Amino acid sequence: MATKVASTAKSATQKTAAKAPAKSAARPAVKPASKAAVKKPLAKKPAAAPAKPPVALKAPAAKVAAHQASAEPSMRFYHSKALREKTHAVLNALEAAPGHPRHGDALADLVTDLIEAGMDYYFMRALKQAQVGFVTEQSARMGMSGAVKLIASVNRKFIVRMNEDQLLVVAQHIRALT
Repeated sequence: MATKVASTAKSATQKTAAKAPAKSAARPAVKPASKAAVKKPLAKKPAAAPAKPPVALKAPAAKVAAHQASAEPSMRFYHSKALREKTHAVLNALEAAPGHPRHGDALADLVTDLIEAGMDYYFMRALKQAQVGFVTEQSARMGMSGAVKLIASVNRKFIVRMNEDQLLVVAQHIRALT
């Protein structure tokens, strides 16, 4: 019986030994090249930015800005007639007497009102149409209220410090959007 176990063990080792060369022969003799040795194609250089079209020197800045704004994609929002009237009243007063000291405050208030109207139009209106529910709407309104207050306080600090020419530029920009 011992000879039978020994012969079985011997035959098992012979079988595995016979299989071993076959496995090693199946493997490729050459190892794959290292990552450093493999050449990767070079990335293409970005194309040079197209030159801006020449702008006529005698064209008013408002007309050039309005033309550029209309040529680009845009998203605008609808606001109330009362806000439109306030917008025109503030802009007309600023353009009529740019040196008045309270125009910065009036323009800052107008910008805040426009921000509130835009946020309401773009975000709250969509939530109402989606019927997300009262709690979700109120949560969104609270978050947007905080964002509007933050933006308004930052805008106010900059707008009230502007000189006459800077206020007129902001007024021209707002007028081009209306």
